[in-house]
Amino acid sequence: MEWKKTMSDGLLVLFDALAILLMVFGLYFPRHRRKDMIVSLFGINVGVLGVSFTLADAAVSAGLGLGLFGVLSIIRLRSRELGQEEIAYYFAALALGLVGGVNVDSWISPVLMGTILVALFIGDHPKLFPRNKQQVMRLDKAYTDEAQLRNDLETMMKCTIRRLRIQRVDLVNNSTVVDVRYVQDPLVPDVDL
Repeated sequence: MEWKKTMSDGLLVLFDALAILLMVFGLYFPRHRRKDMIVSLFGINVGVLGVSFTLADAAVSAGLGLGLFGVLSIIRLRSRELGQEEIAYYFAALALGLVGGVNVDSWISPVLMGTILVALFIGDHPKLFPRNKQQVMRLDKAYTDEAQLRNDLETMMKCTIRRLRIQRVDLVNNSTVVDVRYVQDPLVPDVDL
C-alpha cells in the first residue's frame, strides 16, 4: 500500500484531541485553575475543527475561513473579560482546531500543533519571571501626585514598581484605581496580593 501525502481525517482528529487535552489539562488548568474555561476551550476547538473540515471539503476561499476565525474570536472575547493568558489559550484552541481540520502534506499539522503547545508551555511557564507581578488596586486615598503614589505603594507592598498607570482618581469619594506592574522584593515571600 502506497503512503499518501496527506494524513487521514481520523488521524488529524486524533492529533487534535491529544493536543487540546494536553493544552487544557497539562498546561492551562494546572496553572490557572479556571474550571469555566475548560468547556470554552474544548467547545471552541471542536467547533473550529468541524468548521475547518467543512471549509476544507467545500470550494470556498481561505479568506472566508479567516473571516470566520475572526468573527468567532470577537464574539467570545467581547462577551466576558479574559486575561491575557486566557486569550492566548483561547486563540491556541482556535488554532489547534483550524490546523487539525485542514488536511495538509504529511506531518505538518501535528508539528504545528506541537509548536503551538511548546509556545504556550514556555510563554506561560510559572518560572518565567516569577517575581514580576501585576495588580489593579483601588486605594482609599485620592492621589494626584504620581511620585507620592509610587512611594506609598512601594512601602506598602515591599516591592519595586516598574510601571504605574493611574486609571481613575475620585476626589469626591477619596479613592484611586491604579494598575501596578512590580517586582517583588526577593526577601519577601512570593504571594499574590
